[in-house]
Amino acid sequence: MDRVVSLGSINVDHVRRASDAELASFAERYDWFPAQGDTVRVERLPDDVALDADERRHGGKGANQAVAAAAAGAATTMLGAVGTDHDRFGVLPALVDAGVDAERVGVVDAPTGAAHVFVDPSGDNRIVVDPGANAAVDDAYVDANYDAVRDADCLLLQNEIPVEPVAALLDDLTAEPTRPTVILDPAPPAGTDPLLAREAVDYLTPNEGEYAALADALDAYGGVVVRKRGGDPVIVAADDRFTVDPPAVDAAETTGAGDVFNGFLAARLAAGASLRDAVETAVVAASMATRTAGAREGIPTLDEVRAFRAE
Repeated sequence: MDRVVSLGSINVDHVRRASDAELASFAERYDWFPAQGDTVRVERLPDDVALDADERRHGGKGANQAVAAAAAGAATTMLGAVGTDHDRFGVLPALVDAGVDAERVGVVDAPTGAAHVFVDPSGDNRIVVDPGANAAVDDAYVDANYDAVRDADCLLLQNEIPVEPVAALLDDLTAEPTRPTVILDPAPPAGTDPLLAREAVDYLTPNEGEYAALADALDAYGGVVVRKRGGDPVIVAADDRFTVDPPAVDAAETTGAGDVFNGFLAARLAAGASLRDAVETAVVAASMATRTAGAREGIPTLDEVRAFRAE
């Protein structure tokens, strides 16, 4: 099978449904509070923002993308770290049940990472991330798992683990005679500049907010930019520039749609699909996923995506 590795975050999502008035109040009090569709990282969520969770789900951009890649038919390995509390939330069994190899995930003396997902009345989200165990992913861990990365067909990266070991990994991969195709999701965008300058990053997949935030840093990036734009056409800035329209669906919630896009993009590129076909498949998969609330709950299989496209 085609091999995909996701090196990134593993979280428990604390989902909170909030009114437009509540979200506006948070944004007025805290200049870091994310805009619609954006992700930010904080060390601790203020008490007056920490609403009671309506539900808890498994999440983390790295883990979500791994699950999506597995659903798209790739042999997928998750690399990252969870806390000693992971059993209480069933974090690793959820990955295994989804077809992801979680044998290499580290367990550290820290709480498992948390994402506070604020869902507005229209189903759009704002995400505040507390790194927890994700912050423990270091050079030693990455070096210990270098063989899995080097031998993969595609490597998925995000920005919810420390940047320094990821930058060093990209430098090492540049020196390899063969290496995986690297897809970087710059979420959250703050601090991703060192990664954009690395030659090994082949594809960058920002949403509109991330694209605007990285406008200056993009001058140093020489790869392909795939702009995810919600319900608007995806813009692919490659040698052959093209756009892909998402299909019309009845969306319940957009949480995790970008992760589904990246997972399917990686799996299809690993399988040898053309960039256009990989993007078209990923767009349909991401759109289908929004029909069900939750970052992973609505992820379709590759067969389901193909059937949808055929219709």
